[in-house]
Amino acid sequence: MSNREPELYDVIGIGFGPSNLSLAIALEEYGAHGLENEISSLFFERQSSFGWHRNMLLPSATMQVSFLKDLATFRNPTSSFSFIAYLHASGRLPQFVNNQNFFPTRQEFHQYLEWAQARVADRIVYGSEVRSIRRSPGVVPEQSDRLLLEVADAAGRAGRIVEARNVVISTGLVPRMPEGTERDERVWHSSEFLERYRRTDRGELRRVAVAGAGQSAAEITRFLYDELPHAQVCAVIPSYGYSVADDTPFANQVFDLRAVDDYYFATEQTREAFWRYHRNTNYSVVDDEVIRDLYRRSYDDEVRGVSRLQVLNLTRVTGVKRAGAETRVSLQKGFDGEVRELDFDLLVCATGYDAMEPTDLLGDLDRHCLRDEAGRYRIGRDYRIVTTPEIRCGIYLQGGTEHTHGLTSSLLSNIAVRSGEIVDSIVARRAELSGEGTVLAEVGGDVR
Repeated sequence: MSNREPELYDVIGIGFGPSNLSLAIALEEYGAHGLENEISSLFFERQSSFGWHRNMLLPSATMQVSFLKDLATFRNPTSSFSFIAYLHASGRLPQFVNNQNFFPTRQEFHQYLEWAQARVADRIVYGSEVRSIRRSPGVVPEQSDRLLLEVADAAGRAGRIVEARNVVISTGLVPRMPEGTERDERVWHSSEFLERYRRTDRGELRRVAVAGAGQSAAEITRFLYDELPHAQVCAVIPSYGYSVADDTPFANQVFDLRAVDDYYFATEQTREAFWRYHRNTNYSVVDDEVIRDLYRRSYDDEVRGVSRLQVLNLTRVTGVKRAGAETRVSLQKGFDGEVRELDFDLLVCATGYDAMEPTDLLGDLDRHCLRDEAGRYRIGRDYRIVTTPEIRCGIYLQGGTEHTHGLTSSLLSNIAVRSGEIVDSIVARRAELSGEGTVLAEVGGDVR
């Protein structure tokens, strides 16, 4: 360890996916206003380069949100970091308009994200992982306004210590496997799909299964059916059939900016009603076009008298074990039905993700983070964890706030405005702590 004073930043971002990329852009544009006291920032990302769901960049997959819900537009419609600005810089703006489509392919949107991150690359340290966060001894020990972060390199060697007045945690979702199922060379989670698929001898895949009822499951099922004309593809879904995503205009208002306030300041009963009525806008649902594509393939199979696409409905995976070169999957019909075993050459589990959980990262600092009656973090409207009074620095979450901020907390829909609100909060709290009064950055969003 070095004896030098640690580097000090106003903001340290932990993780660098779209959410913290949007934050980096909001900070960049805040500084571009020529305001005094620019906010210094640095972002640490454990991946060696930028990547967002790379293993689901299937050729035919499109975005499920409008291109206008990009990294900046809803916060700043004149931003040079918008998707429109990217198209103009790439020389494709007229062609995109002629395409008459609000939903670009996932590959093109990923290219946009890469273009945007390259413009703020001086703020990012790839191949680095924050291992711990702890209080930094201040002038008044019982009132800590700084945090110390220990950072490890790609080889796992801890050697860098940085200091931050605020941290913004955005480490992403955690892949979820069915209970009793572990990943191996022939049992994958959808988050690793394309990388694993490209390294596999496709001729060996004669019988494959995809577990899950959401968009990723349906897209992978369609992809495997088209890519492996010699193989049988089994869709294992817990419902009777794929459910269509409700993307109609009135239902889509649940993703509007004001819906965050409606959810945050609502009663518990109203919040429960949000989920009951509007889960079908995002969870375990599939775009209509993908459902129809799969049904058409199933029907064509019947016409030709083959059975390449099989749908095992009302069925879930309850366990997996190796049987020689094959994978033996235990499948249960319904919740109390008979369990049967089928052999597959490959099982892909598109079974979703668990929410980001920063408890281990916070370590001893976690005891200063207040929780509600259900044991969840108490979160301010500005996405800051509510802490005991002696913690004067800010600990913000980008993700893991669905219980307080609603459906958009883990989605792209609101990242531009959310990042602006976090910047506003950091600026306002800095002014408050320094006795200068509340000054808002011109990046959009109110401090509440």
